[in-house]
Amino acid sequence: MARAKVAIVGAAETTELGKIPGMSQIQLHADAALNAIEDAGLKLTDIDGVATAGESPTAIAHYLGIAPNWVDGTAVGGCSFMLHVRHAMAAIESGLCQTVLITHGESGRSQVGRAGWGSAPASLAGQFEAPYGGMGPTTTFTLPVLRFLKDTGTTQEQLASVAVSQRQWATLNPRATLQTPTTVDEVLADRMIAYPFTKSMCCLVTDGGGALILVAAERAKDFPQKPVYLLGSGESTETPMISQMIDLTSSRAFKMAGARAFLTAGIEHKDVDHLMIYDAFAHLPLYGLEDLGFCQRGEAGALIESGATAPGGSLPLNTNGGGLSYMHSGMYGMYALQESVRQVRGTAAAQIDDVEISVCHGVGGMFAASGTIVMSASPVRV
Repeated sequence: MARAKVAIVGAAETTELGKIPGMSQIQLHADAALNAIEDAGLKLTDIDGVATAGESPTAIAHYLGIAPNWVDGTAVGGCSFMLHVRHAMAAIESGLCQTVLITHGESGRSQVGRAGWGSAPASLAGQFEAPYGGMGPTTTFTLPVLRFLKDTGTTQEQLASVAVSQRQWATLNPRATLQTPTTVDEVLADRMIAYPFTKSMCCLVTDGGGALILVAAERAKDFPQKPVYLLGSGESTETPMISQMIDLTSSRAFKMAGARAFLTAGIEHKDVDHLMIYDAFAHLPLYGLEDLGFCQRGEAGALIESGATAPGGSLPLNTNGGGLSYMHSGMYGMYALQESVRQVRGTAAAQIDDVEISVCHGVGGMFAASGTIVMSASPVRV
């Protein structure tokens, strides 16, 4: 039996999503934080733990006027916020703090108050990958996906079907950036960015943010919103250089983080009602489905192509529209967490009936890190 000791009692994104040139990156953090605090019915003075990435927890605490007992500045890319949730769970359980605020904000499109991105020349990637043309996600991520397609027999049509499925969910979400339905043929005919990725297979570039409030599960019913209990979690890393992955067709970090989360939550795959898999590019849900064990090796493309993950399917996946159609400011993990919370609360735009268990899985860097969180509508899993 798994019993949740920590719950999410506040969750909100920035007031606007998309193009927000009038707000700097730290203002986006603050906007999301204030919205989440209001969602939880709290005051800034109630917060005694702060975790964030993109900005430092020192800067966020100062900007908001918080004097924290506990901080976490873990920064491993887009899944940093999954790791923050996991670390906050441990901190609350051990009595280091009582009420944790996790923030994200990113001016990915407008570039207002945002630091630059890229590998330092003296870093491992800067020395051993950048000279050969690996200049960023669109070029670097093509390396494993080409091997994946070749070794598993997954077709480009199946890769395109990921974008089609995500768009089907986005058409149901008024906050989604892209809401016009698309087809496999349209995705394949779109402008080529870096083979085999066309533009529709690449994430959006937007502005926005989100925040979460975590407390001990025993306090959860004292808050205005339906609590979302944290049953299990996992995290791991693999390599800062995608060329050094043990297997280009599978993520060791995905497998380790997912397995630990399922084990600590005491769940099996058949128990999962809703699934979020970070989708900066169209191949990530394929890796996620296989590495988390929802299907066998080489079966993910056919699974998505069949409609199983689309509206009306047996395994609802990325129901907000994902990074391909909902929004993606650079580090997408917070938005995946927000959608899992909404689905468990029963307040999502494209709500799935009777969501008891939602699994939220993220990636950091180019398969460099991973975090998995299991959320539940009930504090106890028998």
